[in-house]
Amino acid sequence: MAYKFIDNYREQGARKRLVEILEKKGIDDKQILKAIGKVPRHFFFDETFWNQAYKDIAFPIGEEQTISQPYTVAYQTQLLHIKKGDKVLEIGTGSGYQACILMELGADVYTIERQEKLYQRTIQVLPYMGYKPKFFLGDGSRGIKEHAPYDKIIVTAGAPTVPDELLKQLKIGGILVIPVGDEDKQKMVTVLKTAENDYEKHVLDTFRFVPLVGDKAW
Repeated sequence: MAYKFIDNYREQGARKRLVEILEKKGIDDKQILKAIGKVPRHFFFDETFWNQAYKDIAFPIGEEQTISQPYTVAYQTQLLHIKKGDKVLEIGTGSGYQACILMELGADVYTIERQEKLYQRTIQVLPYMGYKPKFFLGDGSRGIKEHAPYDKIIVTAGAPTVPDELLKQLKIGGILVIPVGDEDKQKMVTVLKTAENDYEKHVLDTFRFVPLVGDKAW
């Protein structure tokens, strides 16, 4: 597939304004803001909707999925405390935007998507943009056991509970970030794995995600 994406001063200026909006909303990690200022979010939109790309909103990407609101991406990413070289499992590749932000921070990203059409698009678009995570097609609620353990796990869809499979795949000292609740709204939850079977859990702000679908979810 041939791509002819354009990233000119107009788009770069729009990203700068988006970063300013996120700062005002309380995002204060300079590296995350720098990453959001670099990744061309409009590349994840149909060209018809490029004017929506730098608004702080979620937007449909097909298959009943959305590209997350930039504030949500930044919020979840801050909770992960990414260090360069961290092995990160992303549950729900979606458009691939979150994976790109993680890679800009130096993470080694493993990302899984259950919708084949989205998977097929991201395995073409992201490498074209210069981002090469490890892509997987399958049930994200089960994680990717064969490549565990992970330093960090991020779930980009709302789950009814924290899947045990994901906790098992987290390193001791690792962090899991996941929205948990019903199919209408969720609370952002962080889980720090303090020992093999011990966890420190924190329940934070309310968000609204598409449902996490799978054997260990909805």
